[in-house]
This record gives sequence, C-alpha cells and structure tokens, in this order.
Amino acid sequence: MKATQLDRGLLYLMAAGAGLVVANNYYNQPLLNLMAKTFSVTEAQVSNIPLATQLGYAFGLLFIIPLGDKFSRRTIILIDFVAIIGSLLVTAMAPSLTVLTISSFCVGFSSVVPQLFVPMAAQLASEENRGKAIGIVMSGLLIGILGSRFLSGLVGEYFGWRFMYYVAAGIMLVYAALLYFKLPDVATNFKGTYSQLMQSLWKLFKTKPEVRIAGLRGALGFAGFSAFWTTLVFLMETNFGYGSGAAGLFGVLGMIGALGATISGKLNDKYPSKKLIYIFTAILIVSWIVFQFSGNSIFGLVIGVLSVDFGLQCLHVTNQNIIFNQNPEARNRVNTIYMVLYFIGGALGTVTGAYAWQHYQWAGVATLGLVYSILIIILQLLFQWKHKR
Repeated sequence: MKATQLDRGLLYLMAAGAGLVVANNYYNQPLLNLMAKTFSVTEAQVSNIPLATQLGYAFGLLFIIPLGDKFSRRTIILIDFVAIIGSLLVTAMAPSLTVLTISSFCVGFSSVVPQLFVPMAAQLASEENRGKAIGIVMSGLLIGILGSRFLSGLVGEYFGWRFMYYVAAGIMLVYAALLYFKLPDVATNFKGTYSQLMQSLWKLFKTKPEVRIAGLRGALGFAGFSAFWTTLVFLMETNFGYGSGAAGLFGVLGMIGALGATISGKLNDKYPSKKLIYIFTAILIVSWIVFQFSGNSIFGLVIGVLSVDFGLQCLHVTNQNIIFNQNPEARNRVNTIYMVLYFIGGALGTVTGAYAWQHYQWAGVATLGLVYSILIIILQLLFQWKHKR
C-alpha cells in the first residue's frame, strides 16, 4: 500500500481505535478507591492495579509490537483483540485482589494495538504530512487515556467498578468487527527469524542514541503524569470530599490538553524538534509549579491538568516524530524501545507517586513531578553536549 493511500476515513478510524483500546489501561485509576473498599485493602495496596497494568503494557510493547516489522499487522491486531476482550471479562469478574492484579497485567499486555497504529500511520502518510498523521492518531490515543477516566469515574460512581469492565469488553467487540472489514494490510520489511527480530531491538538500542534519549524524555514526562493521575482520586477524597466521579471529570479537561498532540504534529512538520523539546518541557515544569499551590484549589488543579496534559502530549509526539523520521526501516522496533521506556517511566511514576502521597501527601506528589520534568532538561542538555563533541 502506498503512502498516498492513507485516506481521512482510515486515519480517523485508527485514531478512534487508538483511544478506545488504550482506555482499557486507565479505567482503573478513578476506580481505585472503590476497588480498595471491595477487597478491604489500603490505598497503597490497590495502587498495584495500575502498576500491574502499566508493566503489562510495557511487556506487550516489548514482545508484540516488534512483530509488526515481520508479520501482517492486520492479523496481529485482530488476534490481539481476542486477548483484550478475555482479559477485560476476567477483570470484571475478579474474585480477589490477586486475580484483579493478574488480569490487569493481561489487560495492559494485550492493549498495545495503538502502538501498531502509530507506525502504520507514519508509513502510509506522505512525508510532508507524517507529523500531522502521527499527531492525529496520538490525539485519539491521548483523548482515550483521559476520556477513560471520566467514563470510568462516572460509571463507577453509579454502577460500580465491575460494570465498567463489562462495558469495555463490549466496546472492544464492536470495534474489532469494524477493523475486520476496514483495516488494510501493509508491507513488512524484516525477513529474519523472530529471535533475530528481538535481538535487533538490543542492537537498535545500542546504536541509536536518538531513540535512547527520546525514551528517557518520554519516561520522565510520563512518570510525573502517572504520579498525578494515580493520586488524584485520593486528593479529591481527602482534601475535597469528592468521589471517583469528580476525579474522572478532570479527564474531560485533560482531553482539551491532549489536543496538543495534533498541534505538535503540525509544528514538527515546520520547526526544529530540538527547540520544541525545550518549549514543551518548560510547559511541564510550569504545570508542576502550579500544582505545588493547588492542593486545596480546584481552579489551580484545572489549570495544572490542562497544561501538564498539553505539555506531555506535545513532547510525546515530538519524540516519536524524531525516531520515526530517522529510522524508517524499523519504525515498529524503535517505537517498541521508546514505548517500553515510556511505560517503565509510567510504572515508576505510579510507585513513587503512591509513596509520595502516603508520606508527604499532595506536596510530595507535586514536588516529584517537578523533579522528573527538570531531569528532562538536564538529560537533554547533556545529550546535546555529548553529541557536539
């Protein structure tokens, strides 16, 4: 299939699907307090649910996404939907926290389809519209992440957390049927064995510094992001007396910020990526400074959510645009490396965010996010200094 065959309908189908599938990973965050009550466990114990989901996603990225450079992406995607639906149903029926943790890992492991869509869009798009295409798919993905929190918060408050996962399984079934009829296949270019394919990931990691630094930038940005969303529901309940529905409403605000992915895609087609990295990271830093003073201010939290989502999504698209443009022959594999690092960062943010909340409450979470964002600037400066020598 040629690059010019990426029509608007297919692009928006992939964007919508990216959002619907990735949402499975984030339904749990506004529901953590409800899950804790169901199984009579602490906030720290139930925080293992989003951690397991993010680790599952990282493993899925590592073992599933590279296959897109060797096998039919359409076949991989359709088979993967069977696993997604099964994992969601087990989650809905989980009789214990242990089963819920395992099934959450499986949900994350199987819900990696969006990361097959992103390099597919990059491959099918024309060179002058590649950044825009990546941005549109990423906007769909990121709106899904944030919209999922609103939906699950609302559903959880009125129908319980289990019902949310039955709804999610139904959504996946309908979308899989659409893909069966609409999704094209694209040519692959890796001719080696699966073992050679996986070994090539390590070779790419060692020889592609632009991929390593992009992964670190993304990981640190997403660590702060995950720390915020993991602890927001606890802040709402402790400082404001609100439930999961209120935490979910912040996802609607974040959807506005997530539109930054489309804006970033267009900017990446026009301006140097290095300058954009500093601009978008500066937005993250300002966001965390705002959060420092927003532990008892809904207005401050609103401003912070809008800016932190906008900054992270713009930085994320910039990172992917850099690695896709510089590695056209291995887009799925460099995306695998990048996204594995990205979600390891998310897992780190979940763990450290829960720790910061338990010991230092909201001030600790805001300080943690600020430190992660400042580290992006420091690493980027070191990277540029090293590669100028």
